[in-house]
Amino acid sequence: MAVVRFYSSEVVNGRAVQRAAALHPHLSISSELCYNVELTGCESLSGEQKEVLLWLFRPPLQAEPLTDNPNLTEGSGEKLVEIGPRLNFSTAWSTNTVSICQSVGLTDVTRVELSRRFLIKPKNGEKCLNKLNGDMKKLIECLYDSMTECIYQHPITSFSVDTKPQPVFEVDILGKGRAALETANDDLGLSFDSWDLDYYTSMFQRVKRNPTSVECFDLAQSNSEHSRHWFFRGRMEIDGQEQKETLFSLIMDTQRHSNPNNVIKFCDNSSGIKGMELECIYPKDPSQASQYETRHSVRHVIFTAETHNFPTGVAPFSGATTGTGGRIRDVQSAGQGGHVIAGTAGYCFGNLHIPGYVLPWESEGEGWEYPSSFAPPLQVAIEASNGASDYGNKFGEPVLSGFARSFGMRLADGERREWIKPIMFSGGLGSIEDTHVKKDEAEAGMEVVKIGGPVYRIGVGGGAASSVEVQGDNSSERDVGAVQRGDAEMEQKMNRALRACLERSGGNPICSIHDQGAGGNGNVLKELSEPAGAVIYCSKFKKGDPTLSVLELWGAEYQESNALLLWPSDRDFLERVCRREKCPVDFVGNITGDGKIVLVDDEGGSGDQADRGRCPVDLQLEWVLGKMPQKEFKMERRALTLLPLALPAGLKVKEALDRVLRLPAVASKRYLTNKVDRSVTGLVAQQQCVGPLHTPLADVAVVALSPFGLEGAATAIGEQPVKGLLCPSAGARMAVGEALTNLVFARVTALKDVKCSGNWMWAAKLPGEGASLWEACQAMCEVMGQLGVAIDGGKDSLSMAARVGKETVKAPGALVISAYAVCPDITATVTPDLEDPDGKGVLLWVPLSPGRHRLGGSALAQCFSQLGDCCPDLEKPELFAACFNTTQALIQDRLLSAGHDISDGGLISCLLEMAFAGNRGIDVELSSQGTGVMELLFSEELGLVLEVSQLNVETVCQRYSDSGVQCHRVGRTCGFGPEAMVSVRVDGQEVLREPLPHLRALWEDTSFQLERLQANEICVKQEEAGLAKRTQPYFKLTFDPSVMPSISKLTGGQPRVAVVREEGSNGDREMSASLYIAGFEVWDVNMQDLCSGSITLESFKAVVFVGGFSYADVLGSAKGWAATVAYNPKAKAEFDRFRRRDDTLSLGVCNGCQLLALLGWVGEDQGGAGSEVALTHNKSGRFESRFVSVGIQESPSIWLRGMEGSALGVWVAHGEGLMQFRSSLAEDQIISSGLAPVRYLDDLGQPTEEYPLNPNGSPRGVAGLCSRDGRHLAMMPHPERCTLGWQWPWAPRDFRPSLTPSPWLRMFKNAAAWCSNTA
Repeated sequence: MAVVRFYSSEVVNGRAVQRAAALHPHLSISSELCYNVELTGCESLSGEQKEVLLWLFRPPLQAEPLTDNPNLTEGSGEKLVEIGPRLNFSTAWSTNTVSICQSVGLTDVTRVELSRRFLIKPKNGEKCLNKLNGDMKKLIECLYDSMTECIYQHPITSFSVDTKPQPVFEVDILGKGRAALETANDDLGLSFDSWDLDYYTSMFQRVKRNPTSVECFDLAQSNSEHSRHWFFRGRMEIDGQEQKETLFSLIMDTQRHSNPNNVIKFCDNSSGIKGMELECIYPKDPSQASQYETRHSVRHVIFTAETHNFPTGVAPFSGATTGTGGRIRDVQSAGQGGHVIAGTAGYCFGNLHIPGYVLPWESEGEGWEYPSSFAPPLQVAIEASNGASDYGNKFGEPVLSGFARSFGMRLADGERREWIKPIMFSGGLGSIEDTHVKKDEAEAGMEVVKIGGPVYRIGVGGGAASSVEVQGDNSSERDVGAVQRGDAEMEQKMNRALRACLERSGGNPICSIHDQGAGGNGNVLKELSEPAGAVIYCSKFKKGDPTLSVLELWGAEYQESNALLLWPSDRDFLERVCRREKCPVDFVGNITGDGKIVLVDDEGGSGDQADRGRCPVDLQLEWVLGKMPQKEFKMERRALTLLPLALPAGLKVKEALDRVLRLPAVASKRYLTNKVDRSVTGLVAQQQCVGPLHTPLADVAVVALSPFGLEGAATAIGEQPVKGLLCPSAGARMAVGEALTNLVFARVTALKDVKCSGNWMWAAKLPGEGASLWEACQAMCEVMGQLGVAIDGGKDSLSMAARVGKETVKAPGALVISAYAVCPDITATVTPDLEDPDGKGVLLWVPLSPGRHRLGGSALAQCFSQLGDCCPDLEKPELFAACFNTTQALIQDRLLSAGHDISDGGLISCLLEMAFAGNRGIDVELSSQGTGVMELLFSEELGLVLEVSQLNVETVCQRYSDSGVQCHRVGRTCGFGPEAMVSVRVDGQEVLREPLPHLRALWEDTSFQLERLQANEICVKQEEAGLAKRTQPYFKLTFDPSVMPSISKLTGGQPRVAVVREEGSNGDREMSASLYIAGFEVWDVNMQDLCSGSITLESFKAVVFVGGFSYADVLGSAKGWAATVAYNPKAKAEFDRFRRRDDTLSLGVCNGCQLLALLGWVGEDQGGAGSEVALTHNKSGRFESRFVSVGIQESPSIWLRGMEGSALGVWVAHGEGLMQFRSSLAEDQIISSGLAPVRYLDDLGQPTEEYPLNPNGSPRGVAGLCSRDGRHLAMMPHPERCTLGWQWPWAPRDFRPSLTPSPWLRMFKNAAAWCSNTA
């Protein structure tokens, strides 16, 4: 093996470098990149191979070539530092780069890692060496993440690490008793408690044999709190009194009061409820290129939710990526396989302490230290959300709902409570075929299969590590070992292979499937083979690290891996599918039927054990997974010390809002929604952002289950942990209340059909906390029983505390309720943006605790560093249910124009958020009924605020009144845009009068502060300034969408289009549906089909290159895809032939647009030989998810005929959309020739470079390019995600009738007509 290096003068300019430069302005930083390329089977590259590799590594339009020698060298008083990934395993970046190399024939390239080289030197010739050295050291620490990267002391010459696998050894329980197990417990980090030590000592003494080290490790993972949920299943004794129920039995009992619509509950990786018959689109034969067809089947809705708190606390980005990936695999692994649709995300972190931005309730100084074992809260807020967003964006799963909360306070008794160990919450909606709901039992003769990524030394002991009672008690080396590496690309390849199985017309070959999580292979393969038993062979696993020990192979929870069972007769189909999707698959063993799990070390890595014929694992499944005695937990209640809320005398409403609107739980979440894809799949009916300015305020997420119908599913979240600090039972009831007052704004089948996932994040084993968890659980179950909703699944994380110096800091106990239900009509939803229907919008308030205005646990109290002594509660479940049902009926009858729930920030925040969302003023008149103004406006009692037209006020109020629910008229909508005012009077006395943009700027302030730390500051300032002056986007229609282009020739059938995808593409299904609706015969074709020669493009009239992240964009967007087209001989010949024909069309969207520009199919130079355009990183420096207005210009484009002059809303979702022209002359020629037919528009309808109306900064607003002959069109926006009216997140009221059908469908119909008319 040899390593060759190539150096690029490309400037490294990530957030870390910018942060380091800002913190150390007296030091200058120069940088370069080094590509470290491992060759296996040869010592050097041929000239031709080197040329291909250098083309891959060099950015488009970069003049300077790469060099074999570094450009930076260290001089006197300077410091050169090289930083790169740790060498013990390949990064996901390397995996994708190697995949590109393999696809272009560079088969000797086996690993490529990118290192960054920095030359740091003093500015202005500073001389003080000691200070300089100290500053340089601090600066270098800013430049990398020590969890995943390290400093290279010398240039890399080999990736091999000198690690000897640890041999398997026996633990001598028969000779030394419990003491032997205690030693192993410490040495292997097993987290056994005293009960476990006694239990396993006596078990092995009973069976008269010693366990191996691997078996001990296996038992620790399989029977950790993380995996077994001992606490929820255990016997509880509170204040000396034994409880009749367990927490688990209480939760299961909620099912008795609800409609029995669960198809899966409490027994699988996800839960599920009854769906309906749907028409869906499937490829005829997913193991090869084939035509799409539609089939009818019954599909159910599935949901799962989990948290990844410990890894996210240690390494926020990678912890959150793997948390998202693990939850996606839970959806994949329901029954015999589920379809992934959409995700939700939530974050709880401590006080942010944003530099230079004072939030007065955030204390600092003595007693407010943060431990080095955890990332600080600010880093968690930004990087955890970056990690989760990045993973979903690359996988192709939209995130549609969520929460973010910050808390750190010393309570009245002096105890510090804060999320030092944070919460990273991930939920997921999916669907499952009725025939796939039940897993088959394991039977002798079945094959045991691992599908997905290879084995890495990652997350070893994560199940046990995250079960430690107080984080920080573990050794930090071990904590590093429990952190993971996310590879969304691998998960996506696996998802495609699994989906092919689910969609096989001859039936699903998967008998049973489980996702790999805590405990790794040991856990998942036991679950899969239970109770029949299996034999597994070490040699059959693909290993990403040759130095793995048997224990690591068995126990590592490396990601992107599932396990499944199938019959040998189906092996060929799975192998064909995995080859086509480039997804690794290993057949690792067989079901035996003897009830044992046996791991055979057929590679001789077991040391002396192998000589004695002893297998590293040879356990009866009954010993490991069988019924075990319940653990007992003795708990005592602790009296709470509560003080009444004492607000400053004479506090004004505006002064209170100055704080409350900036509290992260209340403030804008734009910093979270801007960077995450909210449109991929084309199934999104309601995401977070609403109204003309795309403001993140929606209460509920809604998805369609198919593009061919209006049936779908909704989910909404509730969590009220701060109220739980005053009263755990009230906090739990309020979480249920909040979830349902959010869900109510989507029409669902019935309240009693609503099911919930309950996720518990608590320091349950610390004094007083177990009892408060018990109280919360009891209260939740009781109120659910009264409402008729039920829990059908959930997870717990019971070690929510961190050691800070000598103090144990507990996080507030948190219960997150995710309610989900079936929607009969996804268009029957109501959002918070005020619309002022007919200029007569009236505001109604529906209180659910009428006459109560408790301020305890409120945002207002937190903003004055207090809790208060009495918090809101859900005391009237029957009133609540009546309100829910009445509101649902009003939505069905389309009588509500806007609606929002009262939650964090109280009634005033609810009213203001509706005004912000609609960009409209409000005039509010309230009656105090003897309550104080602060209580009236800021208490967070459950309730709704609605907007209805004056014409319907009487009807709506009457409907509520008939149901026994109060409904008060409290104001009206008035004014639109920057001039709008907010006026609030109480008993006729004006308590607030402010311009709408001033208040909205306060509410957006914290979000923009966080934005500055994760995006280009110039862009952030532009968006912030723009909000103050904007009214609404510009839309205009110059054609009738219901009139379609004519077909003059009746040719033989529909024109055939190939929807071409590459490894990492994720926009193919919505594209295929749009083309199908437009009248094409649509084929699923991937690059592997073309590279292998199994299909040609001869019979196709059109090809469409879809969006996504081909090869995770590792060498630049679409670079790997372009390399495959340019350097794979079969693919190159096909595309050259196709392009030369004059009866063909092509379209490239997003990643496909980047590809067509690289290939020169659009933006071609005068000679038609090369490209004048390349697409590079957005000006903002990050992925942008926006709904923008684009103008269709005069052009030769066949796709856009008849649409010229229109301005249409469209989704964008990309990280590299900035069009860079080779010269200003090239730019002028392309634009003046009409070859830039799609342009981003400002609110006046003019092409713009203003962010975010132009999301990437492309010059003159260029959003798309076409070829001179008009046959090829490339565009960054996604018309295929807007071909159905309900996919548009917003349009002006008078424009909405034009959305059936959506104007974008014309584009696809134009292409179908042209193909049909062209012989």
